[in-house]
Amino acid sequence: MADSSVSSLRLALGPVLFYWTREHYAQFYRDAADWPADIVYLGESVCSRRRDMKLDDWLGIGRELAQSGKEVVLSSQTLIESEADLRDLRKLCDNGEFTVEANDQSAVQRCAAAGLGFVGGAALNLYNTAAIGVLERAGMRRFNAPVEMSGKDVTRLVADCREQGLAAECEVFAYGHLPLAWSSRCFTARRYQKPKDRCQFVCQKHPEGMALRSQETQDVFTLNGIQTLSGACQDLRHEVASIAASGAGVARLSPRAEGMARVVADFDRARRGELAAPDPLSLVDAEICDGYWHGRPGMDYTRAANVSS
Repeated sequence: MADSSVSSLRLALGPVLFYWTREHYAQFYRDAADWPADIVYLGESVCSRRRDMKLDDWLGIGRELAQSGKEVVLSSQTLIESEADLRDLRKLCDNGEFTVEANDQSAVQRCAAAGLGFVGGAALNLYNTAAIGVLERAGMRRFNAPVEMSGKDVTRLVADCREQGLAAECEVFAYGHLPLAWSSRCFTARRYQKPKDRCQFVCQKHPEGMALRSQETQDVFTLNGIQTLSGACQDLRHEVASIAASGAGVARLSPRAEGMARVVADFDRARRGELAAPDPLSLVDAEICDGYWHGRPGMDYTRAANVSS
């Protein structure tokens, strides 16, 4: 049986980072309403040109999820590039129904000025109590630890926050391709030899991004429009106890196009102490990584080595 710190760990579905069709979004969130996830992040956080889903669409989905008992959060765009982006951001922050995940300082300032509580996204790069304290006083209720922070560093950071009387909850990126960088250039459009402003939305052809491989055919990165993600998929489902022990209160699961029902179910079993130990014979999937959590290069999969040895 899981101890109370593990069983109290909440599971969050992060925003969909990839560009899906309206039908895919709708079906995904209809299914997610029945999954044992406590928090659901909605919205387009990567590219402003992905306009299939409007704010009203996300609000509609959010209301349905809220009726299913989910905490709903609207994620802001990470890279603000134009006045149009700022107008959309203002509408998002002023939605009047759901908390906003601020993924850049523009969203932080908008929420703070309006006296709105918000979630601090990982792209804010909150590595220390000084930065967390400033944003907590501005209204931040929960923050995402930078994805490259190790479990030991998260533990130290949360302990330091509590020692200094900071109450913002910590969220850890526990599953999915790790978001690493954003650019004003669109790498997917470039791959198809199209300009960014006339990209014809080619990233929708890649519902889990486009693999960028080394000459040795290793998946080094995943290209997702203007966003660069890790090539491997971080998977900490067997590290749920250490996530809870770090003092973090939420484990984030980043949606993939297939198989998320099982992922969420496995994390739910893990927090209840019911997830079986991994089979060493199955630990050959080069797409999985957990290196950052263990203080190693992010693409490493340390559990594979530990179990097979």
